[in-house]
Amino acid sequence: MTLALTPQAFASAGAVTYQPGDRDCRPWGTWEVLATGPGYTVKRITVTPGQRLSLQYHNHRAEHWTIVSGSADVEIDDRVLHLAQGEHVHIPLKATHRIRNAGQDDMVFIEVQYGALLDENDIVRVTDDYGRCVPA
Repeated sequence: MTLALTPQAFASAGAVTYQPGDRDCRPWGTWEVLATGPGYTVKRITVTPGQRLSLQYHNHRAEHWTIVSGSADVEIDDRVLHLAQGEHVHIPLKATHRIRNAGQDDMVFIEVQYGALLDENDIVRVTDDYGRCVPA
């Protein structure tokens, strides 16, 4: 039997397509899914020195970042914050954002995603150092 969800039911279910143990290497570093549940995903993200993620936003999720090692420059809607180990920031739904490793060693942060749709398809890249933006 196949269960079909309407878009409204899918959103209210807090659909998660990530699974614990999912991981990927990116030009800027790596990510790994630590935990998932209804409406949330927890990732550990490592950014190599001098690298940054794309400037992006999400239509279906907000995020909360906590720096666990190193230091970072975080851009949220044209505002830049410098964060050190133990500091955190909230990224609202649809806010443009990116993070850059501001140190000489790997920077690691924990990302808690929460929202209606949690997967890689909810990344809208505005600019990217690695040519991954899709023309509108």
